[in-house]
Amino acid sequence: MSASDIQNTPPARRRMRLSTSRLAVLFVVIFAAGVTLALTAVYFLTARVLDKEVDTVITSEVNNLVDIYARGGLLQLTATLHRRADGWGRSGAVYLLAEPNGYPIAGNLARWPLNLSADNNEFNDWVEFEIDASEAGGVISHPVRAQILRLPGNRWLLVGTDILERRRLASRLRIAMFWGVGSSVLLATLFGISYSRRIRRRVRAVATACESIMAGDLSQRLPVAEAHDEFDALGAAVNRMLETIEQQTEMLRTTFDSAAHDLRGPLYRARVRIEESLQHQGLDDNARQTMEATLEELERVQRTLGMLLQIARTDGRGSEVPTEDVDVAALARELVELYQPEAGTCDITLEFVGADSAVTRGNRQLLAQALVNLIENAIKYVPRGGRIEVKVQRQGDQLTLVVADTGPGIPAEERHRILQPFARLERDRERLGSGLGLSLVAAVMRLHQASIELQDNEPGLRVRCVLPVPQGL
Repeated sequence: MSASDIQNTPPARRRMRLSTSRLAVLFVVIFAAGVTLALTAVYFLTARVLDKEVDTVITSEVNNLVDIYARGGLLQLTATLHRRADGWGRSGAVYLLAEPNGYPIAGNLARWPLNLSADNNEFNDWVEFEIDASEAGGVISHPVRAQILRLPGNRWLLVGTDILERRRLASRLRIAMFWGVGSSVLLATLFGISYSRRIRRRVRAVATACESIMAGDLSQRLPVAEAHDEFDALGAAVNRMLETIEQQTEMLRTTFDSAAHDLRGPLYRARVRIEESLQHQGLDDNARQTMEATLEELERVQRTLGMLLQIARTDGRGSEVPTEDVDVAALARELVELYQPEAGTCDITLEFVGADSAVTRGNRQLLAQALVNLIENAIKYVPRGGRIEVKVQRQGDQLTLVVADTGPGIPAEERHRILQPFARLERDRERLGSGLGLSLVAAVMRLHQASIELQDNEPGLRVRCVLPVPQGL
C-alpha cells in the first residue's frame, strides 16, 4: 500500500487496516519465534546426544585398553592396537601409542598429530584434530575426536573416532532447521495475511452496513456469514436490536406524521378565521392586537411544525432521497444574491467567496434549505455593521462549505449540544426561534454522509461542512 493510499483512506478504516496488519505481524513473529526455539532446542539436544554417544564409545575403548595394558603390559597393548588398527575403514576408530617424544609405537596413525604437543603434561583430556585419508581417488580431511591418556613410562595413548559423519549429520540438521523455520514463517505469513484479509473484509462489511444505518437506512442489517463464529453471533444480536429499533422508529415516525398532519388542519383553519376576523370593520383595537399576536404565534407554531417534519423526513429518508449533480458554489452564490437585500436592510455585509464551480452528488433542495438556514441564522444574530461570508472550495475528493459571521458566536462547550433539536443558548431565550435551524442543517449533512463542525471565527461563529465528492465529478 502506498503512502497516498493510506492518506486517502478514511481514519476508521485506516485504523482497522493497521490493526489487522499488526495482529498478523504479531502472529507471525510469535509463531516464528516459537518454531525457531523448538527447532533450535531439537538441534542442540540431538547434537548433544550424538557427542555424548561418541564420548561414551571412546571412553569405553580407553578403559578397555588401559585394562589390557595393566594385565599384559606394553607388548599385549601393542598387539591389541595392531589388531584394531584395521578398524578405521569400518568404524573410523583411531589409535596411536607413542613414546614421550611423540614417536609412534603402534596404531593406525603414521605420526603424532601436528597440532598436539607430546610434551604437554595436561593431556588426559579431550581433543579434536584433523587427519588426511585417501578416499574415492583423492585425499579428504577427516575430523577426529579423541582422548589422550598418559600411561606409566610416560608413554601416550590416543584413542579417537572419525566424526565426519556426525558433523555432516549436524550440518543436515542445521539445514533442516533453517528450512523448517523458513517454511514455518512462510506458512505463518500466508496464514496471517489470509486471516487479516478475512477479518478486514468482515469488519469492512460491518462498517459499511453501520454507515448505511447511520445515514438513515434502518432496513440495513449486519452481514452474517453462517460461519458460526463470534462475528456471526455479534451480527445476529445486533440485527435483532436493529429490527426492534426499526419497528419503534417506524411507529414513532408514523405517530409523529399523523399528529403533525392532524394539527395542520386545525392550525390552518384557525389562522384563516383570525385573518377573516381582522378584515371586519369596527374591530376593537385591543382585540385586533390580540388577534394579530395570536396570528404571529400560529405562524411560529406552523414554522416549527414544518421544520420538525422536515428534520424527521430528512433523518428517515436514508438512501431513498433523490440525488443529482449539484453545483454547490453556484447554489451558494444564488442564495447570497437572494439574501443580500435583507442583509443590507440590517446593515450587514453578505458576500460569497470561493470557487466558481464545485460539484458534488446530493439533493439540491435539501442542500439549499441547509444553506438558507445558515444564512438566516447569521443574519438573525449578527449585529448591525457585521459581516457574513459564504465560502465554497473543492479539495480533491472533498467539498467544503463555510458560513462565517462576526456575531456573538457559540461557546465551545455548547457547540455540540446546539446541533440537537430545540437546543438554545440561555442568552437567546428571549429571541424568536425554535432552535431547529442548526439541527436541520446537521440532519441534511448526515443524509449526505458529510460532517459539520462549529468553530470560533474570532469573533463570531464559523460553520464548516465537509461533503464527500464521488469519483468522476
